[in-house]
Amino acid sequence: MFAVYADQPHKDAPLEGLVVGERPEPQVPDGWVKVNVKAASLNLHDVWTLRGVGIKPEQFPMTLGMDAAGTLDDGTEVVIYPVVNQAGWTDDQTLDPKRTLLTEQHQGTFADQVVVPAANALPKPAGLSFAQAACLGTAWLTAYRMLFTKSGIRPGQTMLVQGASGGVSTALIALGKAAGMRVWCTGTSDEKRALAKEVGADEVFEPGARLPERIPVVFDSVGKATWSHSIKSLIPGGTLVTCGATTGEPESAELTRIFFLQLQVLGSTMGTRSEFADLLSYCATAGLQPAIGQELPMERAKEAFEAMIDGRTGGKLVLTR
Repeated sequence: MFAVYADQPHKDAPLEGLVVGERPEPQVPDGWVKVNVKAASLNLHDVWTLRGVGIKPEQFPMTLGMDAAGTLDDGTEVVIYPVVNQAGWTDDQTLDPKRTLLTEQHQGTFADQVVVPAANALPKPAGLSFAQAACLGTAWLTAYRMLFTKSGIRPGQTMLVQGASGGVSTALIALGKAAGMRVWCTGTSDEKRALAKEVGADEVFEPGARLPERIPVVFDSVGKATWSHSIKSLIPGGTLVTCGATTGEPESAELTRIFFLQLQVLGSTMGTRSEFADLLSYCATAGLQPAIGQELPMERAKEAFEAMIDGRTGGKLVLTR
């Protein structure tokens, strides 16, 4: 079958390991289902896989892609939940010490077909295209958990999103605006700040800009480049929710400010299957549609990866079949 995969890790030149070609058709274990992929979206995790981060060398070749939407053999339209848990795990899926994601131990979604546990194939909302639905499994689910499970923010309050054009950031903006928050955002260019306004931001600022007032909640997936600004933007008792560090680890944790102002710093990773089901329902009832920056046929996957590595996202990057 057709697939986009990493043939071996390349730490410093990830695209050297990217192959657009053929892979064996997947076998379907008991309790799993085969999904015929219609659309799949890129995540930074896919670049880390190409670099060999979070995956052992002996696990290559590995079909890339964590997220997808498609059909079962009977025509049922589904969206894939990308967290795979150990057999018998019934608690919060994100807390399973043996949890894994597609592309870490199991082949990914950039292919004609992918197999997943039956419970990981959820009904696709009718109001979303396959391309839009394929954006929800990682970025939008991560944003949903950060916003509604972790942050404690209430409608009417102000939130700051660090970064304006990535998948998690645009999801946070759209979800927060739909839920009644006043949404502020930072972006590194006029184009990215314009995108943030387009998807729902009330105000946009340059990175590190002095804000009109301190706020109760900041969402940060950037890390080093924005960490100090995030901490300094909070009111006493405020909350910073982090899900990543795309620019690296902060040079200082700002501990003095954290304990003196009694700030909360909360980590968040992905989301549960139940949260994913709620997200799908929320998108359907609120009419939310993910921002897609670029949609390409899967054969042109290298172009999409180049855009991600260069920071030319402008919303989610989607590959279609």
